Amino acid sequence: MGAPPDLGSVRKVLVIKLRAIGDVLLSTIVTKNLRLTFPGAIIHYLTERPSAPVLQGNPFVDGVKIYDRATMHGLDLIKAIRRERYDLVIDLFGNPRTALATRLSGASIRGGFRFRGRTYAYNVVATPRGNRVHNTEFNLDALRALGIEIQDRTIYFTPSANDETYVDAFLKRGRLAWKRLVCLNAGGGWYTKKWGADRFAALGDLITKAWGATVVLVWGPGEKEAVERIGRMMRRTPLIAPSTTLGQLGALLRRSFLLVTNDSGPMHLAAAVGTPILAIFGPTNPKLQGPYGVPHAVVRNESLTCLGCNLVKCPIGHPCMLNLSVDEVFMAGEELMARLKQGVRGRGKGVGGGHPVRNPQSTIRNRHRHR
Repeated sequence: MGAPPDLGSVRKVLVIKLRAIGDVLLSTIVTKNLRLTFPGAIIHYLTERPSAPVLQGNPFVDGVKIYDRATMHGLDLIKAIRRERYDLVIDLFGNPRTALATRLSGASIRGGFRFRGRTYAYNVVATPRGNRVHNTEFNLDALRALGIEIQDRTIYFTPSANDETYVDAFLKRGRLAWKRLVCLNAGGGWYTKKWGADRFAALGDLITKAWGATVVLVWGPGEKEAVERIGRMMRRTPLIAPSTTLGQLGALLRRSFLLVTNDSGPMHLAAAVGTPILAIFGPTNPKLQGPYGVPHAVVRNESLTCLGCNLVKCPIGHPCMLNLSVDEVFMAGEELMARLKQGVRGRGKGVGGGHPVRNPQSTIRNRHRHR
């Protein structure tokens, strides 16, 4: 790779990051760095409609462009990008379509990753380290290749004033304003990421009794029936969150003391608003995709050699989740709570709420299995 390009003429920037909410949220680590480098430039993001709310209110992004795979052909995407006359396009997604759109964007500076068959599209190429570093560092590598100084390591999410008002009303109705809230998120994009509903119910009962907390079951599209089933299984009736947008969910998580969750978009949302996290992992690797910037603990079934397989279907019966006990997860939570009581939480009050990691990730091993 040659010398970094001359960035002095950049007046308009496009960042491309498609697909999952969590991935888009983790990519917001580039936004303030771009604004600090190009204080007078227009900065746009290109993403898909479900992930667009992640960028709402981001103070470093001037506009969000939507790519709708159902209605837009590749040529439509290319034309839409070319019309904007960007000087710099950074492709953080790097599939064949986004690579081609970057190549034909008309931008004089085109950054992307050295994925097989994609390098023709870019004149600044970063070596991908996605299998070695956290996803946030992967995104920052694209800026490093361009010669952009990394001055900020925060992920950003900004619930609106209306989002806060919506959550205020929910808490007021339930007389929860001064309660210690612990949110449970049993959802996840893949079934292989999901711990059992019965286990979440048992864990919710333990948390309610041991920590004096009010358990709130949070849910997303298509998940309400599942959380209602969890609620019926619990001996101590939990609260079920109302239907929420991403902004409203972010506002609720920000009012909560802790989120217990599978690897999912809400996990990254909680991290962005500064809420500590107890995360349950199996087929994905927490060192690459785990909670970022807040006190957290990760619990896994460490007896297995297939952890981090990244399979959406398990050929051996899903032992990473089915053989992970309630006691193991609860004890991981106990250890995290002890750390929080010692003042390591470090939670910020500002909008955006993400912080550089202050303490190492805690992986709770199988020593509690027979408790």
